[in-house]
Amino acid sequence: MSWTPDEMAARAALDIPNGAYVNLGIGMPERVADFVPEGRTFVYHSENGLLGMGPEPAENDRDPDLINAGKKPVSLNPGASFFHHADSFAMIRGGHIDYCVLGAMQVAKNGDLANWSTGAKDAIPAVGGAMDLVAGAKTIYVITRHTTKDGTPKLVDTCTYPLTGLGVVKRIYTDLAVVAVSETGFKLVETAPGIGADEVRTKTAAPLT
Repeated sequence: MSWTPDEMAARAALDIPNGAYVNLGIGMPERVADFVPEGRTFVYHSENGLLGMGPEPAENDRDPDLINAGKKPVSLNPGASFFHHADSFAMIRGGHIDYCVLGAMQVAKNGDLANWSTGAKDAIPAVGGAMDLVAGAKTIYVITRHTTKDGTPKLVDTCTYPLTGLGVVKRIYTDLAVVAVSETGFKLVETAPGIGADEVRTKTAAPLT
């Protein structure tokens, strides 16, 4: 009865206001581009140099040179533009991105985010653009499974993996629930159909109000 990745993406899109400039992280966050609530317009930004990104195109309408930062094919909305990689990061670092939706390995109750490495010897060697995004975007949302495949909670009291940013996450969209990060910790906003608050608490490794 939990939300599917598409349902998680659609739910996150509901909390993005009309006219927002939005960056989407690699993986599940990319799906948000396919869900724009009726009556709203989002301007999607990709750090490889694209503003005005549209949803994933049909198989027979793909251009191999037109991709997002995750190397996935994308479409263009009217008025889209292309620019240098450095200009793209100037937009991010200059505070011109309103919302950024990222994946996560762990999110702490105070909003700390760990989403690039487990710290293992064979892990990814660098944090990449996520570091710039959490520092430069005005609001950070996270889309992730509530637990790992073995059932380990991803919403925790304190992150044990290398951090991407301190106190940056405002809201988390999982397969079980929508959870806000408040001054007092995790706050349950909404549960997926058929999911009870007690189940969400059991699978969250920090207090949940």
